[in-house]
Amino acid sequence: MAPNHANASPAPLGLMGFGMTTVLLNLHNAQIVPMGSAIMAMGLIFGGMTQFIAGALEYGNRNTFGMTAFMAYGAFWISLAVLLFLPHWGLAPESSPALMGSYMWVWALFTAIMAVGSLTASRMHQVVFFSLTLLFVLLGCAEISGRPMLGIVAGYDGLLCGLSAIYLAASEIFEIQFGHAVLPVGLPHAPGEIPHKDDLVVHIS
Repeated sequence: MAPNHANASPAPLGLMGFGMTTVLLNLHNAQIVPMGSAIMAMGLIFGGMTQFIAGALEYGNRNTFGMTAFMAYGAFWISLAVLLFLPHWGLAPESSPALMGSYMWVWALFTAIMAVGSLTASRMHQVVFFSLTLLFVLLGCAEISGRPMLGIVAGYDGLLCGLSAIYLAASEIFEIQFGHAVLPVGLPHAPGEIPHKDDLVVHIS
């Protein structure tokens, strides 16, 4: 279903919240930077709450795909922060590697469903969702197998995913501001049809 462009598009905000937080966390997964409070704060506020709000705004635009993606991944970041905080607060035991692996794999399943849905969106959306599916699979495997190299590979895949989301956000911001497409994203369109911006919308015939 096409978005309601009478309102401002929340997609760039949601994509930036997702992309920037994903890049920051995966700098750690790739063992480029150590884990720190900056990552958790970013995940809780920008990746979590802000992205969740963007999803709620997509609901107002009647964009089911965008709403589902932003609210779900916003909830993911909040749940990840809470998951890491609870043991430190003494409210729950630390999750076992098997449980953490299962946590990542159920998110991989959800993301695979979203990736299939993205096949009618732009090519860059497909890069984001398919690389994110791979990221969750690799992180789950790293947790269960205990092989650090899998986590490092996941980190570099996550950097690709996050940077792709940032690129998508930039493409929509530039298109709105300049009134024409500036950054190519591989928008699907029929022969002879003028490409239009796609703010995380799946068109269902």
